[in-house]
Amino acid sequence: MNKLYIGNLSENAAPSDLESVFKDAKIPVSGPFLVKTGYAFVDCPDESWALKAIEALSGKTELHGKPIEVEHSVPKRQRIRKLQIRNIPPHLQWEVLDSLLVQYGVVESCEQVNTDSETAVVNVTYSSKDQARHTEEIPLKILAHNNFVGRLIGKEGRNLKKIEQDTDTKITISPLQELTLYNPERTITVKGSVETCAKAEEEIMKKIRESYENDIASMNLQAHLIPGLNLNALGLFPPTSGMPPPTSGPPSAVTPPYPQFEQSETETVHLFIPALSVGAIIGKQGQHIKQLSRFAGASIKIAPAEAPDAKVRMVIITGPPEAQFKAQGRIYGKIKEENFVSPKEEVKLEAHIRVPSFAAGRVIGKGGKTVNELQNLSSAEVVVPRDQTPDENDQVVVKITGHFYACQVAQRKIQEILTQVKQHQQQKALQSGPPQSRRK
Repeated sequence: MNKLYIGNLSENAAPSDLESVFKDAKIPVSGPFLVKTGYAFVDCPDESWALKAIEALSGKTELHGKPIEVEHSVPKRQRIRKLQIRNIPPHLQWEVLDSLLVQYGVVESCEQVNTDSETAVVNVTYSSKDQARHTEEIPLKILAHNNFVGRLIGKEGRNLKKIEQDTDTKITISPLQELTLYNPERTITVKGSVETCAKAEEEIMKKIRESYENDIASMNLQAHLIPGLNLNALGLFPPTSGMPPPTSGPPSAVTPPYPQFEQSETETVHLFIPALSVGAIIGKQGQHIKQLSRFAGASIKIAPAEAPDAKVRMVIITGPPEAQFKAQGRIYGKIKEENFVSPKEEVKLEAHIRVPSFAAGRVIGKGGKTVNELQNLSSAEVVVPRDQTPDENDQVVVKITGHFYACQVAQRKIQEILTQVKQHQQQKALQSGPPQSRRK
């Protein structure tokens, strides 16, 4: 290819101007300069001289104050097959780019254009114009934790529509049905040119980062309410989400600010879920509930329905505090993911914990003071039904209703009260000592 295209010319450019430019660069030509408005053509003696002209002049020589562009002239029948891809990230491996390009057809050539910018530019030639047309839209796929996707979409899809409009891309998100308890990520597919996809990726990641930081701030506010809360216990931000923890502040601020749950006695919580959601919690051949049990380190069983038309079913969760936190959190999340509540509603479930009958008064407090404070603190509804008949273990039920964090705060505070009652009893027993025999 010895025919050259010379672009970015001013309207005043004349053949004599171009002759001077090539003569100064010591590049011979084998014919006259054919000058049009804004561009021109010329033939070199052979391909090697054409390459030297491109290397010596393109972007490096100015004519009438404008840097000229010099490249191979492509025949009209081939021109549609040739593409230029700009703004390629410097860290992108060429093997990755090649694998993207070959998805659309046979690549005849892929050459990097010399550029002073931080991002590369390549010229790609396909074997047919149809293949080149398909590459105008190269899909970009981003994985994001489901917890962030709702806010990325926005109310009535407004956030996503704005990103599409601002970046001139088409964005789709994989359906909720593809999620599982242990694959909480959704695929965000962006279609457009390489340049527009890069802009969309920047906007998407900005929104996801904002959601992540808001969640961390919210959980930090809740943390002091739940003694020993481990933020990672629920698995909200797995390593695959690509969201590293905040790194600002002194070293003490970036390490977990609160310890793991201390080893304690096993607890049993009865959590009531919508009857229609039982199948989703159990999963195909019981796989979901088995995986959840292993993940949380708790025993999880679903009790038989009390009646054929029962609206709720009881889930019996047995395990230490952190296991309760994990298991209950995932159950709340699954019910939300499977749309068993309205998209505008927050999942609120009822949980029952049994307490010794003699400790029920401490949970209620004088004149209901303790239970009222507990409700104000946790935002959960806490009820100790009056006139309960203790069961065979001399225990009564405390009912807690609310969203996940509210229920967790209430449960932990009630367990804290029970621990205090137990410690008080032990101290009292030690102080009284063993009973002494009476002397006659």
